[in-house]
Amino acid sequence: MNRIDRLTAILIQLQTKKVVRAQEIADRFEISLRTVYRDVQALMEAGVPIGSEAGKGYFIVDGYHLPPVMFTQDEASSMLLAGKLVEKMGDKSVRSAFDSALNKVKAVLNETEKDHIQNLEPHIEIFLRSRYEHRDNETFPNHFLTGIQRALAKKQVLIIDYCNNKEEVTTREVEPIGIFYYSMTWHLIGWCRLRNDYRDFRSDRIKNLTNSGRAFENRNLISLQEYYNTIFQNNHALIRVSVLFDKSALRGRPIFGSISQTDLGDKLRVEFMMDSLRHLAHWLLMYGSAVEIESPDELKEIMAEHAEELFLHYGSKVSAS
Repeated sequence: MNRIDRLTAILIQLQTKKVVRAQEIADRFEISLRTVYRDVQALMEAGVPIGSEAGKGYFIVDGYHLPPVMFTQDEASSMLLAGKLVEKMGDKSVRSAFDSALNKVKAVLNETEKDHIQNLEPHIEIFLRSRYEHRDNETFPNHFLTGIQRALAKKQVLIIDYCNNKEEVTTREVEPIGIFYYSMTWHLIGWCRLRNDYRDFRSDRIKNLTNSGRAFENRNLISLQEYYNTIFQNNHALIRVSVLFDKSALRGRPIFGSISQTDLGDKLRVEFMMDSLRHLAHWLLMYGSAVEIESPDELKEIMAEHAEELFLHYGSKVSAS
């Protein structure tokens, strides 16, 4: 990137936050702090009203805005790719908001870039197995991500009607600390006032969500990263699963969602961290005898239950015929 492009990019970055640290700029463009200082000085000499706070960073003086930003083809293409991911991995609220944002991006593209996007769009798609597709559902509408994000930004208490894996519905007051995506769905992480502890709520198991409008106390809630480190690395909430696959059954297809894969010649050892063994068991059934569960024993028992159910279901029909 030449210096003119970098100066423009720095100016855009300065408008993305109230205060931007010099180290953030240095890290993004892989330049030294001394170069950052020179670039900021160059922008100021060009008439850009940049202020600074000792120990905090740089900021653009209120009232200054860039004219409409033009996107390069690569930048526009990346937005298109992000849109495809949001379409499959976001909920209804996020899809709607992103569609609106993407239309605004397309509106400022010149004709060449518009043609580029139009020609590229039919050639990008995200394919998920049908059971992972997000569907509108009256019981679990799955359109709460935007509301959750608002509460996170304002540190407001959420009230949710949540259905657990036993199909029990309870009303919870939750102080949200973040959302993250794993096991093919989004999860709301927060302090549950009912359980008086941190809890993980699948967004597709929330029946109703309301923002109370009440800000929660700024006490020492852990960060989302701290929660991740505690739960995933210490293995408190998720269950570690180890499975052996016959490579011949995989046919070169990738296995998504694993935390490790070990090549054992004609077999592949795959490890997962799962919040639901029954969901995993349903998926493993399609591999039949080409899969062997090493641990945990609970998953072996669930698989045995499924096998017995299938035998009783089809065995009786074979006998009757």
